[in-house]
Formats: sequence, structure tokens, C-alpha cells
Amino acid sequence: MTDTEAAADVPTPGRPQPSGPPASRWSALVARVRRPGTPLGRHLRGLVIGAVIVIALLELVSPFRVSQITTLSYYVVACAGLTLLTGINGQISLGHGALMAVGGYTTALLLPAGLPFLVAILTGAVAAGIVGIIVGAAAAKLHGPYLAGATLALAVGLPGLALAFADTLGGEQGLTVDVPRPPAWFADAHFFLFGSDPSTTQYLAYIGALVAGLVLFLLANLHTSRYGRVWRAVRDDEVAAELAGLRLGRLRVLAFVVSAVCAGLAGGVLALATRLVAPSGFTIVLSLSLIAAVVIGGLGSLTGAVLGSAVIVFLPPLVTGLGARAGLSDVQAAELAPLTYGLVLVLVMIFAADGAAGLVRRLGGRLRRRQGPGTGPPRSGHDAAQESDDAARRTS
Repeated sequence: MTDTEAAADVPTPGRPQPSGPPASRWSALVARVRRPGTPLGRHLRGLVIGAVIVIALLELVSPFRVSQITTLSYYVVACAGLTLLTGINGQISLGHGALMAVGGYTTALLLPAGLPFLVAILTGAVAAGIVGIIVGAAAAKLHGPYLAGATLALAVGLPGLALAFADTLGGEQGLTVDVPRPPAWFADAHFFLFGSDPSTTQYLAYIGALVAGLVLFLLANLHTSRYGRVWRAVRDDEVAAELAGLRLGRLRVLAFVVSAVCAGLAGGVLALATRLVAPSGFTIVLSLSLIAAVVIGGLGSLTGAVLGSAVIVFLPPLVTGLGARAGLSDVQAAELAPLTYGLVLVLVMIFAADGAAGLVRRLGGRLRRRQGPGTGPPRSGHDAAQESDDAARRTS
């Protein structure tokens, strides 16, 4: 699907919009999904395949691995939003841990009021989006290290509000989160399909996986839409984009808001997964971990956001376990994790500047070339856009 065809799907002023009964419009949407090679259809198929894989993992692995998958889900959501902001729009943010705190604290405050947890999580995302509007409006006038410094101040200062308003936000001890129990319909469906009752840990993992899957699906379609193209245009050449009539400030604020909403959703899932929100859980280390995951996975790639998040989640216990089996003390084994982070970042910057996702794409391209032209599945618009971004980044 070409950029011209994709742009035709975006409503613009003055262009006649499709008319007709809802049934015909629904048929047109179904036909578009089933058309080979369209981004929407490929993203839907990827969502279904990912759901099957996640369900199989949640039913086959140990409870500890299930809790790790829950942790992976909120990292994926936050890193996907940061990928859109930094990799696609070109804005550097070191404050996404603070935006996650907004979503987490809002969720923890609303759950005791009797609201459904999905409503509480969505409200937390809206609250983070409102903060994103304020921060994004200021960030739209900053560039490079100045923007990084401003968002770094946000990451350092915002969690401290829990200490200033200790009566409401719990102070240093934080707030305990009421974890929802699996509803009857979910327990019945789980028993019907798998012959066992679901645990609370499994239920939370399903919630996290659902949120992560929907966010990845929506952002993948946004990446290949008109907005994705104009964000990349602003990132690559601001002067040319402004001469083309694009409103740079508005586009930057919009990208920051979308990324902040993702961070708020991630914070809500984190609150449910850890069952506690406290300032110690939203330090600058969390923001730097998100940046590290995005860099390791590959800037601008949603696949890279998943791969980088997996490294951040699964590498520390793996390295710590290897150190303990090698005879190191518990403290020495725990110190291996940050050392390994640093080594992985250095290796990525030296040997794979476009991250793990770019390395996978290059290996897949070499395999297709060896098999001959015309082999392999068709690329989606997201894949083509990402390969173009990688090529531009390597030549710059």
C-alpha cells in the first residue's frame, strides 16, 4: 500500500467523505482488512497471533514467569509510547517515569471509590495526558539537551509530590492498591477452556497483555497513517516541514500527549501488578530504563519496544541467577545487572545502531535475498516506514 493510498484514507477538509448505509461502510472496512498487504489487515493478524502466543505462555509457564509477563506488559506500553515520541517525532524525554506515576497514583486513588479497574486505569491515562499537554506545550519550544533537561526535572520533581501531600498520596510508604479478583465470567471461561481456575496473578497478566496488545495495534496503525508521516517529516527536517505548512508546535504537543497517555496506562497496569504505588517505584531509574529499552530495541520501532522491554525485564534475574550459581554473593550477583545493561547498550551502539529490531530486519532481508526475489511475506506499511527510517539514520 503506497503513501498516496494511505493518505486517501485520512479525512481532510474539502474532500467528500464516503456516504451510504452503515452496512456498506462496514463491508468496505472488512474488504480493506482482508486485502493482502494492507497495514490494517497485517496489524490485525499480528494482534491475533500475539494473543495466541501470550495465552499459551500464561497457561504453560510458572507463576513467577506469569508475573514477569505482567511486568513486561506495562514496560511495553510505556516504551511503545516513548518510541513514538523519541523515535518517530524526534523529541527526547527523560520524564516518562513521572507520567507513569500520574497514572499509577490516579488508579490507586480511584479503585477504593468503587470504580471498575478499567475505568480507573483509563482515568489515570487521561490524567497523564493532561499533564502531557502542559509538559508538551513547554517542550514544543525546546530542543535537544534543553528538552531532555526539562523532562529530567519532571522525573525528579513530580514523584516528590507524594511527600508534600502525604495525607492523600501516602507519603514515602505510598498507597496500597486493591487488586481486582477474577470475575465470574472470566473464571468460568478459563475453566471451560483450560480446566482450571485462574489465579489473581494470571488475571492481572491477562489485563496487562490486553492493554499492551491494544496499544501496539493502535500505535502501529498511527505509525503508518498521515500523522506518522508528518511526525517523521518534523523529525527529519523541521525547516522543510514548516515550509510545507505543518504546524510544528501542535504536532509536537500531540505526539507528547499520545506518549503521555501510554505512560499513564502503563502506570495503571504497574499499580495493579505491584499492588503498591510509592515514590520509590517511580524514580529517575525507571525513566532511564525506558530510554535504555527503546535504544536497545531500536528507535522508532514498535517491535523494538517489545524486544527492548523483554531485555529490561528478563535480563536482571537471568544475570543475577548466573552470578549466584557462579559462587558470587547476593550483593555481587545483583550488581551484575547494571553492568550488563551498560555492556548491552555499548554493543548495540557499536554493532547495531538501529537496535535489535533493525538487526532482525537485516537478517530477514538477507534470508529473502538468498531465497530469491519475490519470496517471503509482503511487507506492511509499518515495516516499510521503519526500513526507510533506518536507512535515513544510517546515512545521517
